[in-house]
Amino acid sequence: MRLLRLIRILWIAFRFGLDEFVLGHERFKGLRPTVAALTSWRKLDSPRAVRLRLALEALGPIFVKFGQVLSTRRDLLPADLADELARLQDQVPPFASRHVRAALERTYARPVEAVFQTFDFTPVASASVAQVHLAILPDGREVAVKILRPGIEAVIAHDVALLHDGATVLQALWREGRRLKPHEVVGEFAKHLEDELDLMREASNASQLRRNFEDSPLLLVPEIYWDYCSTEVMVMERMRGTPVSHVAELRAQGIDIKALARAGVEIFFTQVFRDGFFHADMHPGNIMVDAEGHYIALDFGIMGTLNDVDKHYLAQNFLAFFRRDYRRVAESHIESGWAPKDTRVDEFESAIRAVCEPVFDRPLKEISLGKVLMRLFQTSRRFNIEVQPQLVLLQKTLLNIEGLGRELDPDLDLWISAKPFLERWMSEQIGWRGLVRRVRQEAPNWGVWLPQTPRLVHRALADRKDDVIAASLARLAREQRRHTWLLLVVALLVTIVLVNMLRG
Repeated sequence: MRLLRLIRILWIAFRFGLDEFVLGHERFKGLRPTVAALTSWRKLDSPRAVRLRLALEALGPIFVKFGQVLSTRRDLLPADLADELARLQDQVPPFASRHVRAALERTYARPVEAVFQTFDFTPVASASVAQVHLAILPDGREVAVKILRPGIEAVIAHDVALLHDGATVLQALWREGRRLKPHEVVGEFAKHLEDELDLMREASNASQLRRNFEDSPLLLVPEIYWDYCSTEVMVMERMRGTPVSHVAELRAQGIDIKALARAGVEIFFTQVFRDGFFHADMHPGNIMVDAEGHYIALDFGIMGTLNDVDKHYLAQNFLAFFRRDYRRVAESHIESGWAPKDTRVDEFESAIRAVCEPVFDRPLKEISLGKVLMRLFQTSRRFNIEVQPQLVLLQKTLLNIEGLGRELDPDLDLWISAKPFLERWMSEQIGWRGLVRRVRQEAPNWGVWLPQTPRLVHRALADRKDDVIAASLARLAREQRRHTWLLLVVALLVTIVLVNMLRG
């Protein structure tokens, strides 16, 4: 099956004339006459951008997602390609109404008309994995209904298998392949694709993100109607807004575009560093803006997560970078284990400075994070820095944010917008506020584990069947129990003092 899928991929690429992109390179110009003679039967009347989009649509969801990411990189792509690939964001050809009806009746075991007051079988958006229809519930609430594409699981499974085959070839033929951990990266990507195939998981992602931003003026997230959700169907509150990519329309509505761009940066950093839970598919097709200028998030199939250790080192790296403290950037990489322990800090610092210094004090229209990341990648190869699979989605999301910011406000300075947020976050994590927060989190557990400590230690050493040690420990346990309440009182007093400091 994999071989057949590979043959199909090559055939589709050939049929749509994608070899043009390879033959356009000077290194292959000698092959152009031969290829032209052998392929005279092809009708390639459509522009190259249209042919590329059609090929990606024909190849399936993974390739569509690749095109979605590329569409945000207008600094790296010619305008014709970027404009055409942008249609992949929510204009993938829809599947037939009979499949929609079949999915709904499988889910509810009732006719569609018995579940919804009204249901529009014409989709309002059709993407690579699912499509969305509008409906009204029996109680009059307006909803959006997301339905999985039929047979999508098998297509994704085949494509992921091919990606793993490509990872194996990469490791075998390129000496840098193993350091890049291609199988781990593919596995991370595959995990999130699998998550997209379970709409109950996506619904829970949306619910969590809504809770995280419940009191925030920055981001709106639709409410999930759990009684109508299944692995194949998700029903959520209908949201009204303007696609974020329609900048002229937003300006006509009186939206402050520069403020909108700054808010987008703050939303990204809030999700990453405050919550460790971020929307990892933030292309313009998944974001709208309401009449008051609030962002509206849609499509929650791919969400990234970071643990506290990753958040800590990332924040240190970002903050040191914004302060141009390249030595601290180098030290953070080594301390986190991302760079080998024997790395020379001075050499690493110098290499990072050479990459980062040219982009400071410049607006987005004059820099490209994509090119900066490429140079950082080349630097990481020189210093044997291992790729961190858990950060791949974060890098992708950062590129999405840059592409979105470039569309909204080319004069946006990412550094100026992000630095105050990171400084505030770091002070809350590392300073005395962070100490108080951690004490508050842990204090409820003290009453549980402090009284148990003597008994647990006694049991552990008594199991050694050493009578002398066991007897001594028993006496120690008795003494310790006498002081347990004293320890609790002291801990309580410390907590009260710290809380008062915070309030003060």
